[in-house]
Amino acid sequence: MSDIKKQIEEELQNARAVCDVNGSTSGECAAAWDAVEELQAEASHQRQVKPKNSLEQFCDDNPDALECRVYDN
Repeated sequence: MSDIKKQIEEELQNARAVCDVNGSTSGECAAAWDAVEELQAEASHQRQVKPKNSLEQFCDDNPDALECRVYDN
C-alpha cells in the first residue's frame, strides 16, 4: 500500500472515531474529515502527474548529452 493510501486510511479511521466521540456536528469531526479530504486531494494530484518518458529520464541523468541540448533562438 502506498504511503498516501495508508495515511488516508488512518485519517478515515481517526475521523470516524472523532465523530463517534464528539458527534457528527462537532468542530472536531469537521476538522477530521477536512484532513481526509486534503489527503484525498493530494493523492488525486499525484495521480495526475505525468510520468517521464525514457528520453526525459535519460536527460535527467545525462544533461550534457547531445540529445538533451536545448537551443534558444
